[in-house]
Amino acid sequence: MATTTKNSTTKNSTPSSTRNKRRPARGAQLTKEQNAESGFAASATLSDNLQKVLVDLIELASQGKQAHWNVVGKNFRDTHRQLDEIIESAREFSDAVAERMRALHALPDGRSDTVAETTSLPEFPQGEIATTDVIDLITERLENTVGTCRDVHDAVDEEDPTSADLLHQIIEKLEQYAWMVSAENRVPSRG
Repeated sequence: MATTTKNSTTKNSTPSSTRNKRRPARGAQLTKEQNAESGFAASATLSDNLQKVLVDLIELASQGKQAHWNVVGKNFRDTHRQLDEIIESAREFSDAVAERMRALHALPDGRSDTVAETTSLPEFPQGEIATTDVIDLITERLENTVGTCRDVHDAVDEEDPTSADLLHQIIEKLEQYAWMVSAENRVPSRG
């Protein structure tokens, strides 16, 4: 005899409005051994400033991938490839920032909910997007990420010049990308 299951809501099931809400993580604290490590430790301000850079870099990589998958139009191949370069750099820089934070006994938070709630980057549009629009959208996001780095730079440099050196590398590369990407939509000025 075959058994059937019913798709009814039980008294212990969660309503559909909260079904995909995440539960807070437990136990994300330093271990006794980690607390025993000596050396320079980031202040809350330094940790917060590096966290701001981290979430923007993670979001830049994610939005770059969204653009990469959905770009269409003239110069598709070049734009598609250029996005890969930006994504790779953003991923490498986010890893470097997170590892720098850990070296300073700070706890990086790259969880998707945290990134979505705290990034300075605007949401990326859904669906196919023309290359010219992608150029403008990615340039804006590169500039926003650089803006975050510049906003926190002086405070980071005051407490930890080594972390500021990392910000210099990020700023230099992302400004170069912003210049190169935006040049796709520019026309020569006639002077």
